[in-house]
Amino acid sequence: MKFKDIIWGLIFCLITLLVAIPLTRTYFDGLTSSYPYLMGFIKTSILATMGELLINRIKRGSYFSGTGILYKFIVWGFLGMLFVLIFKMFSSGVYAAQAANLLPSIQNDTFIARLLTAFMISLLMNLVFAPSFMILHRITDGYIELGEGKWSGIRNVKLNQIIDRIDWNYFFSFVILKTIPFFWLPMHTITFLIPENYRVLMAAYLSIALGMILTLSNTSKKSKKNGD
Repeated sequence: MKFKDIIWGLIFCLITLLVAIPLTRTYFDGLTSSYPYLMGFIKTSILATMGELLINRIKRGSYFSGTGILYKFIVWGFLGMLFVLIFKMFSSGVYAAQAANLLPSIQNDTFIARLLTAFMISLLMNLVFAPSFMILHRITDGYIELGEGKWSGIRNVKLNQIIDRIDWNYFFSFVILKTIPFFWLPMHTITFLIPENYRVLMAAYLSIALGMILTLSNTSKKSKKNGD
């Protein structure tokens, strides 16, 4: 373990402690309620970018070996703002649909009732929103990577260049058909069981977790192939 690994871990723990300690959690809750979009930007941009840095460390041995980390930070921030809106839309929509008997519900305040509602929110969000979001994120990453992380290069990248470089077979066969039902669906069900102020934060943590899982899995597969 290197000094930079310790720094990364300390920053990650510090962010987590801000939510865990009652005094700072009170400020966190107040800011999230008063400035939802701003806090969505801050929470997601910081945590998701830390995830990007960690993936760089695992894949290439250096945290800052990737391309255009500043642009990815900004993109993640705006995606965090989008999460704030989308989470509210789908949770409110499911509650309204259940009240109108358009979706199944349990008419009492039990854990099973809350679990069913959280599952319905997660299911609809992952069916309707997740695929288009994942495509959007691949496109933004494509602009940054093909532009070599520089604005002068990014603005000259054509959309068809990005579309051509995406592995659509992998995207649909693995990202859509495996990560959504086996990771995002259950994890977002848990997300919608926790208080609203922490849902976007939870999503950012989940992006780090999935990124690590996929990166370690790919690294392990490459090592086995090289060993063979």
